[in-house]
Amino acid sequence: MKILVVGAQGTIGKAVVDELKARHEIVTAGRTRGEHRVDISDLASIQRLFKEVGKVDAVVNAAGDVHFGPLLDMTPEQLQVGLAHKLMGQVHLALEATKHLSPGGSVTLVAGTLSRDPIRFGASASLVNSAIEGFVRAAAIEFPAGMRINAVSPTILRESLAAYGSFFPGTEGVPAKNVALAFSKSVEGAQTGQVYFVE
Repeated sequence: MKILVVGAQGTIGKAVVDELKARHEIVTAGRTRGEHRVDISDLASIQRLFKEVGKVDAVVNAAGDVHFGPLLDMTPEQLQVGLAHKLMGQVHLALEATKHLSPGGSVTLVAGTLSRDPIRFGASASLVNSAIEGFVRAAAIEFPAGMRINAVSPTILRESLAAYGSFFPGTEGVPAKNVALAFSKSVEGAQTGQVYFVE
């Protein structure tokens, strides 16, 4: 398969590429690195990406910015970061992908554990991750026949514990390679409308 991986240079993205590259043709994209440039918060940028890449068999997204901070101090602009980038960026990516997927193709988005296990300063992420999970379940009903959409919803990565572990007390984290396996299940499997929790 020809698989477009957006956010391929991040911790999850790199693990996904490592997991899939032995079996598939991987095309990488990112805001500042990768074979192609894309800002998923900009629909025109997404459209340019697909014009450059052409038809693909699967689209995987591992990108998405969200602001972390005290909820009552959060400005509308800070709240908008997650809404514009991780939420609507992925929605626009998924919808645009349907125009460029081969028959039977798939889209896999990224959510996160804060949809069901909230933390202090993570309200924006909880909002966005919950919305992504709901979108995937609903979008699967209306996706073109044969096309699939799923999401992977991991807890904090072990690779990120040094930087963010203090926000996740009592959590040991999961290796990025385990998260990549969930993406592999979505891409290479047959299910749709699923949220794969990795904890």
